[in-house]
Amino acid sequence: MLTRKLNFKDAENESVFLWGARQTGKSTLLKMLYPDVRYIDLLKSDEFERYNRRPALIREELSLLNENDLVIIDEIQKIPALLDEVHWLMSNKNIRFILSGSSARKLRRSGVNLLGGRAIRKHLYPFVSAEIPEFDIVKACNNGMLPRHYLIDDAKKRLNAYVGDYLQQEIKAEALTRNLNTFSRFMEIAALSNGEIINYNNIASECGVSAPTVKEYFSILEETLIGYTVPAFTRIVKRRVIQSPKFYYFDVGISNFLLKRDLLKPGSPEFGHAFEHLIIQELIAYLNYSDSKHSLSYWRTTTGHEVDAIIGNAHIAIEIKSTEEVHSHHTRGLKAFSQEFPDCRLIIVSMDKYPRQMNGIDILPALEFLKVLWDGEIV
Repeated sequence: MLTRKLNFKDAENESVFLWGARQTGKSTLLKMLYPDVRYIDLLKSDEFERYNRRPALIREELSLLNENDLVIIDEIQKIPALLDEVHWLMSNKNIRFILSGSSARKLRRSGVNLLGGRAIRKHLYPFVSAEIPEFDIVKACNNGMLPRHYLIDDAKKRLNAYVGDYLQQEIKAEALTRNLNTFSRFMEIAALSNGEIINYNNIASECGVSAPTVKEYFSILEETLIGYTVPAFTRIVKRRVIQSPKFYYFDVGISNFLLKRDLLKPGSPEFGHAFEHLIIQELIAYLNYSDSKHSLSYWRTTTGHEVDAIIGNAHIAIEIKSTEEVHSHHTRGLKAFSQEFPDCRLIIVSMDKYPRQMNGIDILPALEFLKVLWDGEIV
Protein backbone atom coordinates (compact mmCIF):
# COMPACT_ATOMS: atom_id res chain seq x y z
CA MET A 1 0.00 0.00 0.00
CA LEU A 2 1.46 3.35 -1.08
CA THR A 3 1.32 6.20 1.45
CA ARG A 4 0.04 9.47 0.04
CA LYS A 5 1.66 12.78 1.01
CA LEU A 6 -1.56 14.72 1.58
CA ASN A 7 -1.82 15.61 5.26
CA PHE A 8 -5.23 14.94 6.85
CA LYS A 9 -4.46 15.97 10.42
CA ASP A 10 -6.86 18.92 10.09
CA ALA A 11 -9.74 16.49 9.65
CA GLU A 12 -9.39 15.41 13.29
CA ASN A 13 -11.17 18.59 14.37
CA GLU A 14 -12.42 20.30 11.22
CA SER A 15 -14.60 19.64 8.21
CA VAL A 16 -12.80 19.40 4.87
CA PHE A 17 -13.50 19.96 1.19
CA LEU A 18 -11.30 17.46 -0.67
CA TRP A 19 -10.92 18.29 -4.36
CA GLY A 20 -9.04 16.37 -6.99
CA ALA A 21 -9.41 15.32 -10.62
CA ARG A 22 -11.02 11.98 -11.41
CA GLN A 23 -8.93 8.92 -10.52
CA THR A 24 -6.37 10.75 -8.42
CA GLY A 25 -7.31 8.32 -5.64
CA LYS A 26 -9.63 10.36 -3.42
CA SER A 27 -12.08 7.54 -2.67
CA THR A 28 -9.33 4.99 -2.13
CA LEU A 29 -7.49 7.31 0.26
CA LEU A 30 -10.61 8.18 2.27
CA LYS A 31 -11.69 4.55 2.63
CA MET A 32 -8.20 3.61 3.76
CA LEU A 33 -7.97 6.44 6.31
CA TYR A 34 -11.54 6.18 7.60
CA PRO A 35 -12.77 2.59 7.07
CA ASP A 36 -15.49 2.73 9.74
CA VAL A 37 -17.22 6.08 9.18
CA ARG A 38 -20.52 6.75 7.40
CA TYR A 39 -19.68 6.96 3.67
CA ILE A 40 -22.20 8.38 1.19
CA ASP A 41 -21.20 7.76 -2.43
CA LEU A 42 -23.23 9.90 -4.84
CA LEU A 43 -21.81 7.99 -7.81
CA LYS A 44 -24.13 5.14 -6.77
CA SER A 45 -27.41 5.65 -8.59
CA ASP A 46 -29.57 4.61 -5.64
CA GLU A 47 -27.76 6.95 -3.22
CA PHE A 48 -27.94 9.79 -5.73
CA GLU A 49 -31.65 9.23 -6.36
CA ARG A 50 -32.59 9.20 -2.68
CA TYR A 51 -30.83 12.43 -1.74
CA ASN A 52 -31.45 14.26 -4.99
CA ARG A 53 -35.19 13.68 -4.65
CA ARG A 54 -35.26 14.86 -1.03
CA PRO A 55 -32.06 16.53 0.32
CA ALA A 56 -33.60 16.86 3.82
CA LEU A 57 -33.34 13.09 4.15
CA ILE A 58 -29.64 13.38 4.93
CA ARG A 59 -30.37 15.72 7.86
CA GLU A 60 -32.97 13.34 9.27
CA GLU A 61 -30.59 10.39 9.05
CA LEU A 62 -27.40 12.05 10.30
CA SER A 63 -29.06 13.90 13.19
CA LEU A 64 -28.93 10.59 15.05
CA LEU A 65 -25.12 10.58 15.04
CA ASN A 66 -23.03 11.66 18.01
CA GLU A 67 -21.34 15.02 18.32
CA ASN A 68 -17.99 15.19 16.44
CA ASP A 69 -18.77 12.06 14.40
CA LEU A 70 -17.31 12.11 10.90
CA VAL A 71 -19.29 11.63 7.66
CA ILE A 72 -17.82 11.39 4.14
CA ILE A 73 -19.85 12.50 1.11
CA ASP A 74 -18.17 11.59 -2.17
CA GLU A 75 -18.89 13.57 -5.38
CA ILE A 76 -20.68 16.31 -3.46
CA GLN A 77 -20.92 18.49 -6.58
CA LYS A 78 -23.59 16.15 -7.97
CA ILE A 79 -26.19 17.43 -5.45
CA PRO A 80 -25.30 21.02 -4.44
CA ALA A 81 -28.50 21.31 -2.36
CA LEU A 82 -27.02 18.90 0.20
CA LEU A 83 -24.64 21.64 1.34
CA ASP A 84 -27.45 23.50 3.13
CA GLU A 85 -28.21 20.34 5.10
CA VAL A 86 -24.51 19.77 5.78
CA HIS A 87 -24.19 23.33 7.06
CA TRP A 88 -27.12 22.81 9.44
CA LEU A 89 -25.65 19.55 10.76
CA MET A 90 -22.26 21.18 11.32
CA SER A 91 -23.79 24.14 13.14
CA ASN A 92 -26.43 22.36 15.20
CA LYS A 93 -25.09 18.84 15.74
CA ASN A 94 -21.31 19.47 15.56
CA ILE A 95 -20.93 16.70 13.00
CA ARG A 96 -17.77 16.82 10.90
CA PHE A 97 -17.70 16.18 7.15
CA ILE A 98 -15.22 15.36 4.43
CA LEU A 99 -16.83 16.50 1.19
CA SER A 100 -14.97 15.20 -1.82
CA GLY A 101 -15.40 15.96 -5.50
CA SER A 102 -13.80 16.37 -8.89
CA SER A 103 -15.31 19.73 -9.79
CA ALA A 104 -16.19 22.85 -7.85
CA ARG A 105 -17.58 24.53 -10.99
CA LYS A 106 -21.18 23.45 -10.55
CA LEU A 107 -21.16 24.55 -6.92
CA ARG A 108 -19.69 27.97 -7.68
CA ARG A 109 -21.88 28.63 -10.71
CA SER A 110 -25.10 27.68 -8.93
CA GLY A 111 -24.36 30.04 -6.04
CA VAL A 112 -24.86 27.35 -3.42
CA ASN A 113 -23.82 27.37 0.19
CA LEU A 114 -20.06 26.74 0.44
CA LEU A 115 -20.28 26.55 4.24
CA GLY A 116 -19.09 30.08 4.91
CA GLY A 117 -15.46 29.14 5.33
CA ARG A 118 -16.28 26.42 7.88
CA ALA A 119 -14.52 23.71 5.84
CA ILE A 120 -10.79 23.55 5.08
CA ARG A 121 -9.85 23.07 1.42
CA LYS A 122 -7.55 20.18 0.46
CA HIS A 123 -6.40 19.10 -2.99
CA LEU A 124 -5.29 15.59 -3.98
CA TYR A 125 -2.92 15.45 -6.94
CA PRO A 126 -1.84 12.40 -8.96
CA PHE A 127 0.97 10.32 -7.49
CA VAL A 128 4.17 12.18 -6.71
CA SER A 129 7.64 10.68 -6.87
CA ALA A 130 8.02 10.52 -3.08
CA GLU A 131 5.01 8.20 -2.84
CA ILE A 132 6.47 5.57 -5.20
CA PRO A 133 9.28 3.18 -4.20
CA GLU A 134 11.89 2.85 -6.96
CA PHE A 135 10.32 5.72 -8.88
CA ASP A 136 10.89 5.46 -12.66
CA ILE A 137 11.08 8.90 -14.23
CA VAL A 138 10.96 7.63 -17.82
CA LYS A 139 7.83 5.62 -17.05
CA ALA A 140 6.28 8.67 -15.36
CA CYS A 141 7.00 10.86 -18.39
CA ASN A 142 5.27 8.30 -20.63
CA ASN A 143 2.30 7.10 -18.54
CA GLY A 144 1.72 10.08 -16.31
CA MET A 145 1.16 9.84 -12.56
CA LEU A 146 -2.49 8.95 -12.16
CA PRO A 147 -2.44 5.80 -9.99
CA ARG A 148 -4.18 3.51 -12.50
CA HIS A 149 -1.88 4.72 -15.28
CA TYR A 150 1.54 4.79 -13.63
CA LEU A 151 1.20 1.30 -12.16
CA ILE A 152 0.91 -0.49 -15.52
CA ASP A 153 3.39 -0.83 -18.38
CA ASP A 154 1.32 0.69 -21.18
CA ALA A 155 -1.32 3.25 -20.20
CA LYS A 156 -2.60 4.21 -23.68
CA LYS A 157 -5.97 2.42 -23.42
CA ARG A 158 -6.61 3.77 -19.94
CA LEU A 159 -5.68 7.31 -21.01
CA ASN A 160 -8.09 7.00 -23.92
CA ALA A 161 -10.85 5.88 -21.57
CA TYR A 162 -9.97 8.61 -19.07
CA VAL A 163 -10.33 11.46 -21.57
CA GLY A 164 -13.51 9.91 -22.98
CA ASP A 165 -15.04 9.57 -19.52
CA TYR A 166 -14.07 13.16 -18.68
CA LEU A 167 -15.80 14.48 -21.81
CA GLN A 168 -18.92 12.40 -21.23
CA GLN A 169 -19.28 12.57 -17.45
CA GLU A 170 -17.91 16.01 -16.62
CA ILE A 171 -18.54 18.04 -19.75
CA LYS A 172 -21.63 16.47 -21.32
CA ALA A 173 -23.43 15.26 -18.19
CA GLU A 174 -22.99 18.57 -16.41
CA ALA A 175 -23.86 20.53 -19.58
CA LEU A 176 -20.73 22.65 -19.22
CA THR A 177 -20.72 23.40 -22.94
CA ARG A 178 -23.24 22.79 -25.71
CA ASN A 179 -20.74 21.67 -28.34
CA LEU A 180 -18.86 18.60 -27.18
CA ASN A 181 -17.04 18.12 -30.49
CA THR A 182 -15.65 21.65 -30.46
CA PHE A 183 -14.59 21.28 -26.84
CA SER A 184 -12.86 17.99 -27.66
CA ARG A 185 -11.00 19.75 -30.49
CA PHE A 186 -10.11 22.55 -28.09
CA MET A 187 -8.56 20.05 -25.66
CA GLU A 188 -6.24 18.81 -28.43
CA ILE A 189 -5.25 22.36 -29.40
CA ALA A 190 -4.72 23.24 -25.72
CA ALA A 191 -2.32 20.28 -25.50
CA LEU A 192 -0.19 21.92 -28.19
CA SER A 193 0.00 24.93 -25.85
CA ASN A 194 0.80 22.78 -22.82
CA GLY A 195 3.70 24.41 -20.98
CA GLU A 196 3.49 27.42 -23.29
CA ILE A 197 2.23 30.97 -22.86
CA ILE A 198 -1.50 31.08 -23.62
CA ASN A 199 -2.50 32.91 -26.81
CA TYR A 200 -6.30 32.95 -26.80
CA ASN A 201 -6.63 34.39 -30.31
CA ASN A 202 -4.42 31.75 -31.94
CA ILE A 203 -6.25 28.91 -30.18
CA ALA A 204 -9.63 30.44 -31.09
CA SER A 205 -8.59 30.54 -34.75
CA GLU A 206 -7.54 26.88 -34.65
CA CYS A 207 -10.81 25.83 -32.99
CA GLY A 208 -13.10 28.01 -35.11
CA VAL A 209 -14.60 29.79 -32.09
CA SER A 210 -14.23 33.21 -30.48
CA ALA A 211 -11.47 34.18 -28.04
CA PRO A 212 -14.03 34.66 -25.20
CA THR A 213 -15.24 31.09 -25.83
CA VAL A 214 -11.65 29.83 -25.59
CA LYS A 215 -11.25 31.67 -22.28
CA GLU A 216 -14.43 29.99 -21.05
CA TYR A 217 -13.08 26.60 -22.16
CA PHE A 218 -9.87 27.15 -20.22
CA SER A 219 -12.00 28.11 -17.23
CA ILE A 220 -13.85 24.78 -17.56
CA LEU A 221 -10.54 22.87 -17.58
CA GLU A 222 -9.40 24.67 -14.44
CA GLU A 223 -12.66 24.39 -12.52
CA THR A 224 -12.98 20.68 -13.32
CA LEU A 225 -9.37 20.34 -12.12
CA ILE A 226 -8.12 18.93 -15.43
CA GLY A 227 -5.68 21.80 -15.97
CA TYR A 228 -4.14 24.84 -14.31
CA THR A 229 -2.28 28.00 -15.18
CA VAL A 230 1.10 29.12 -13.91
CA PRO A 231 1.32 32.93 -13.72
CA ALA A 232 4.19 35.02 -14.98
CA PHE A 233 6.68 36.43 -12.47
CA THR A 234 6.06 40.13 -13.01
CA ARG A 235 8.36 41.83 -10.54
CA ILE A 236 10.30 44.15 -12.85
CA VAL A 237 13.80 45.50 -12.18
CA LYS A 238 15.30 46.22 -15.61
CA ARG A 239 14.06 43.91 -18.33
CA ARG A 240 10.52 44.02 -19.68
CA VAL A 241 8.72 40.75 -19.03
CA ILE A 242 5.86 38.75 -20.53
CA GLN A 243 2.81 38.85 -18.26
CA SER A 244 0.51 36.18 -19.73
CA PRO A 245 0.16 32.84 -17.89
CA LYS A 246 1.24 29.38 -19.03
CA PHE A 247 -1.16 26.44 -19.17
CA TYR A 248 -0.53 22.85 -18.06
CA TYR A 249 -2.77 19.82 -17.99
CA PHE A 250 -2.88 18.45 -14.46
CA ASP A 251 -1.04 15.27 -15.50
CA VAL A 252 1.62 14.73 -18.15
CA GLY A 253 -0.09 11.54 -19.33
CA ILE A 254 -3.15 13.52 -20.44
CA SER A 255 -1.10 15.85 -22.66
CA ASN A 256 0.80 12.84 -24.04
CA PHE A 257 -2.47 11.20 -25.08
CA LEU A 258 -3.94 14.34 -26.63
CA LEU A 259 -0.71 14.97 -28.57
CA LYS A 260 -0.56 11.30 -29.65
CA ARG A 261 2.98 10.96 -28.34
CA ASP A 262 4.16 7.71 -26.78
CA LEU A 263 7.30 5.62 -26.29
CA LEU A 264 9.13 8.77 -25.23
CA LYS A 265 12.86 8.22 -24.89
CA PRO A 266 15.41 10.46 -23.15
CA GLY A 267 17.16 12.68 -25.63
CA SER A 268 14.11 13.32 -27.82
CA PRO A 269 12.37 16.73 -27.95
CA GLU A 270 9.08 15.06 -26.96
CA PHE A 271 10.67 13.57 -23.84
CA GLY A 272 12.04 17.02 -23.01
CA HIS A 273 8.55 18.54 -23.02
CA ALA A 274 7.16 15.72 -20.88
CA PHE A 275 10.13 15.95 -18.49
CA GLU A 276 9.55 19.68 -17.91
CA HIS A 277 5.83 19.08 -17.37
CA LEU A 278 6.53 16.34 -14.82
CA ILE A 279 8.87 18.52 -12.76
CA ILE A 280 6.35 21.39 -12.78
CA GLN A 281 3.67 18.89 -11.70
CA GLU A 282 5.84 17.82 -8.76
CA LEU A 283 6.57 21.41 -7.73
CA ILE A 284 2.88 22.33 -7.71
CA ALA A 285 1.99 19.28 -5.60
CA TYR A 286 4.86 19.87 -3.17
CA LEU A 287 4.00 23.53 -2.58
CA ASN A 288 0.37 22.57 -1.93
CA TYR A 289 1.00 19.54 0.28
CA SER A 290 3.61 21.35 2.37
CA ASP A 291 1.31 24.38 2.87
CA SER A 292 4.12 26.54 1.56
CA LYS A 293 3.64 30.31 1.53
CA HIS A 294 5.67 30.46 -1.68
CA SER A 295 3.88 30.62 -5.03
CA LEU A 296 5.05 29.17 -8.35
CA SER A 297 5.52 31.30 -11.44
CA TYR A 298 7.70 31.46 -14.55
CA TRP A 299 9.84 34.29 -15.96
CA ARG A 300 10.26 35.37 -19.54
CA THR A 301 11.51 38.65 -20.94
CA THR A 302 10.39 40.26 -24.17
CA THR A 303 13.88 39.57 -25.52
CA GLY A 304 13.55 35.82 -24.99
CA HIS A 305 15.32 35.07 -21.69
CA GLU A 306 13.29 32.50 -19.77
CA VAL A 307 13.31 30.51 -16.52
CA ASP A 308 10.85 27.63 -16.20
CA ALA A 309 10.00 27.98 -12.50
CA ILE A 310 10.33 30.79 -9.98
CA ILE A 311 9.47 29.94 -6.38
CA GLY A 312 8.33 32.77 -4.17
CA ASN A 313 9.53 36.33 -4.61
CA ALA A 314 12.69 35.33 -6.51
CA HIS A 315 13.56 32.92 -3.69
CA ILE A 316 14.55 30.08 -6.05
CA ALA A 317 14.85 29.94 -9.84
CA ILE A 318 14.72 26.54 -11.54
CA GLU A 319 15.50 25.69 -15.15
CA ILE A 320 14.41 22.25 -16.39
CA LYS A 321 16.57 20.56 -19.05
CA SER A 322 16.29 16.91 -20.07
CA THR A 323 19.87 16.88 -21.40
CA GLU A 324 22.28 14.27 -20.02
CA GLU A 325 24.95 16.93 -19.53
CA VAL A 326 24.28 20.60 -18.81
CA HIS A 327 26.55 23.05 -20.64
CA SER A 328 27.04 26.78 -20.26
CA HIS A 329 24.48 27.69 -22.94
CA HIS A 330 21.80 26.00 -20.85
CA THR A 331 22.41 28.55 -18.08
CA ARG A 332 21.63 31.74 -20.02
CA GLY A 333 18.14 32.24 -18.62
CA LEU A 334 19.27 31.73 -15.03
CA LYS A 335 22.23 34.07 -15.50
CA ALA A 336 19.94 36.80 -16.86
CA PHE A 337 17.56 36.31 -13.94
CA SER A 338 20.40 36.42 -11.39
CA GLN A 339 21.55 39.77 -12.78
CA GLU A 340 18.21 41.18 -11.66
CA PHE A 341 17.86 39.10 -8.49
CA PRO A 342 21.39 38.28 -7.26
CA ASP A 343 20.24 36.67 -3.98
CA CYS A 344 18.18 34.01 -5.73
CA ARG A 345 19.26 30.36 -5.52
CA LEU A 346 19.77 28.98 -9.04
CA ILE A 347 19.06 25.34 -9.94
CA ILE A 348 19.06 23.31 -13.14
CA VAL A 349 17.17 20.00 -13.02
CA SER A 350 18.56 17.65 -15.65
CA MET A 351 19.32 14.05 -16.56
CA ASP A 352 22.97 14.54 -15.49
CA LYS A 353 24.49 11.52 -13.79
CA TYR A 354 25.78 13.30 -10.67
CA PRO A 355 25.11 16.60 -8.85
CA ARG A 356 27.58 19.40 -9.51
CA GLN A 357 27.90 23.15 -9.51
CA MET A 358 28.66 25.43 -12.45
CA ASN A 359 29.27 29.16 -11.98
CA GLY A 360 27.10 29.34 -8.87
CA ILE A 361 24.31 27.21 -10.35
CA ASP A 362 23.37 23.90 -8.68
CA ILE A 363 22.96 21.18 -11.30
CA LEU A 364 20.86 18.37 -9.89
CA PRO A 365 19.93 15.07 -11.56
CA ALA A 366 16.14 14.79 -11.63
CA LEU A 367 15.88 11.96 -9.10
CA GLU A 368 18.23 13.77 -6.72
CA PHE A 369 16.24 16.99 -7.11
CA LEU A 370 12.94 15.24 -6.41
CA LYS A 371 14.37 13.56 -3.33
CA VAL A 372 15.67 16.79 -1.78
CA LEU A 373 12.48 18.61 -2.80
CA TRP A 374 10.26 16.18 -0.88
CA ASP A 375 12.76 16.12 2.00
CA GLY A 376 12.10 19.87 2.35
CA GLU A 377 15.64 20.89 1.39
CA ILE A 378 14.68 23.07 -1.62
CA VAL A 379 11.79 25.09 -0.21
